[in-house]
Amino acid sequence: MMHGHSREWSVAGTIAGLSLLLAALAPGYFGRESLLAILQVNIPVLIIAVGATLVMLTGRIDISVGSVFAVCSVAGGVLAKAGLPVPAVAFGACLAGAVLGAVNGGLVAYLRIPSIVVTLAAMVALRDGLRWATQGAWIENLPGDFQWLGFSQLFYPVITVLIAGSLASGAAWGLRNLAVCRAVYAVGSNEEAARLAGLNTRRVVFWVFSLNGALTGLAAILNSARFNQIPTNAGVGLEMKVIAAVVVGGTAITGGTGSIAGTLLGVILLGAIGPALTFLGVNAYWEKAIQGAIILAAILSDASRGYFLQGGRHTHASSPAATHA
Repeated sequence: MMHGHSREWSVAGTIAGLSLLLAALAPGYFGRESLLAILQVNIPVLIIAVGATLVMLTGRIDISVGSVFAVCSVAGGVLAKAGLPVPAVAFGACLAGAVLGAVNGGLVAYLRIPSIVVTLAAMVALRDGLRWATQGAWIENLPGDFQWLGFSQLFYPVITVLIAGSLASGAAWGLRNLAVCRAVYAVGSNEEAARLAGLNTRRVVFWVFSLNGALTGLAAILNSARFNQIPTNAGVGLEMKVIAAVVVGGTAITGGTGSIAGTLLGVILLGAIGPALTFLGVNAYWEKAIQGAIILAAILSDASRGYFLQGGRHTHASSPAATHA
């Protein structure tokens, strides 16, 4: 169900090549403040990408994570201003994300609506609904104990790295060793065969969407705690970063193959590109174009690999996983 590590090695090689280029042309990139800023920006991306990997392994996709991120950020801010302790605020944001993810998952798994349609509708509806509910006003005057989640500014990055690292390593271990997680691969590889083998495939799809929503809520709180106000337009373009990282890391868009390690490397590579362009004096607007090109190259690589593995027959595109993407 999992292909070899060729994609992971190629992404790691690209990261190494980019690092050498930056070391030669822009050594300031590796300054402490620069690396810390890149780390803090991409920790939420990694957390969401872990959930997105599980969704894509089933052959589905969730492009609503940016809007869910905004809703959970605002929900966390409202709860914090209401005087709730930080753990309760975090739980509330994760619960809000899980509920929104469960709605997406229910529509995809039980009503059999294609995930691209469901999550596109959710992306637009949640974003516009939040804009209407808040009238575009940011959440301000957050309590002091909410910032940095009550930790010091110096210790906060350590906490976020520990949280993200634990989630990523736990998910990676589970996908290798737990039957309940291996079921995710089975659904993405051949859903009908998984169903005939006794797996409740609809339940698997429902829960990966729900988990993705909960992780998006957690990422929203970790990101919001860095600031003293929360913008209602948070997360714009986040879905692009997340999906790009997952696909570049080797998770097939049609499901069934991929790894958390690959996703981690994808986050590192794509997270490095924007700041690298700035340090190299290239217009930052090229970042999205480069992301799009990398996604296209990764998809073409997967398509060509599948074509040759099938002996030149385009059979993979008609798999059950592909029809539900």
